[in-house]
Amino acid sequence: MAIHSQPIEERIDWLLQLSQNHSEQFCNPDNHLARQRYLAEHPTEILALKCMDGRIHLPVATQTPMGIIQPFRNLGGIFDLGWPYLGDLLADRVQTAVNQGRRVLVIITYHFSRGEKTRGCAGFNCDKDAAKAHAFDIAKQVQTIFGRAHQTVYPLVCGFETDEDALLLHTTPEQCFNLADWPEADLAQLSAQIYRLYPNMPEQMRRDLLPLAEGNVRHISEIRRSKRTLAIEHREWVICVGRGFDFLHVPNVALIVGPYSPDLAHPIRTAADIIRTNMDKGRIPDDGFLLLSSAPFQEAGPDRARAAVKAQFMAEFAADVIKEGQPELAEKMRVRTGILNWPTRKLSLL
Repeated sequence: MAIHSQPIEERIDWLLQLSQNHSEQFCNPDNHLARQRYLAEHPTEILALKCMDGRIHLPVATQTPMGIIQPFRNLGGIFDLGWPYLGDLLADRVQTAVNQGRRVLVIITYHFSRGEKTRGCAGFNCDKDAAKAHAFDIAKQVQTIFGRAHQTVYPLVCGFETDEDALLLHTTPEQCFNLADWPEADLAQLSAQIYRLYPNMPEQMRRDLLPLAEGNVRHISEIRRSKRTLAIEHREWVICVGRGFDFLHVPNVALIVGPYSPDLAHPIRTAADIIRTNMDKGRIPDDGFLLLSSAPFQEAGPDRARAAVKAQFMAEFAADVIKEGQPELAEKMRVRTGILNWPTRKLSLL
């Protein structure tokens, strides 16, 4: 039986086990050493702004070790670098990388389905052009803040076609290179293609982008051979608020609201509406849904304590928004509050 059809307590247990498995895999000695080796060979810091949709799993789609691509996830992939917290967080990541002598590649994604429009991004009402335009607006903001020469921070807009997990590398809104069109047998020539696309990109950054492109070509070939079944119907039963949900790369399970926008109430209300619709249409049982809040911390002491305070605040804030907007739905709400040890990716419930 699909997890979406299980009683709510069993679904919650499944989700927490998923988190634990993710942490164990992240801390596995082989994976830890693979990350260290990869960063030694490819020092560019890679940040990814993307939708909360579980299908947009860039480490899997590019066959990159876990922990290399640093994600920023939000409902609909909607961001604005004018948001104070998001802007400060991004600036801190860039400054830390620069202090280490590293450049920063900011991958800004939008997503769509080639085979069926309704499998596109719900945050943009499945309007591919609107999602793409928003991604390019973010790229302009990155240029405004970090410079247009792109020698230290390079904004790269990428489409993500979810039927085959294919990346589309944009040079302009109208022009892109679809990695689904590149034969796996010609991987040796992909480096020259990356250079033709981005001649102004620093050489080290191009060398560090190349493994992602090669990995995506191999991944697409594997997808085609597997003939996987496409996840068509939205059946989300979890609302996540905060950060630290990398383990939730399972399609149609969770709606993730990043703590970035000054108006957190709006995306929370939107997520609650989706959960309510899923129940009304019989896509998920109406016995309950999960509200999960999380905040990451780097070390014990005040940093951990502050994460606990932040997570508790977000849980209470989100619960109040849902109670005010949909009191009947709120009666079916299960609330869990957690903090995430960022070095180990271990989620601990408070």
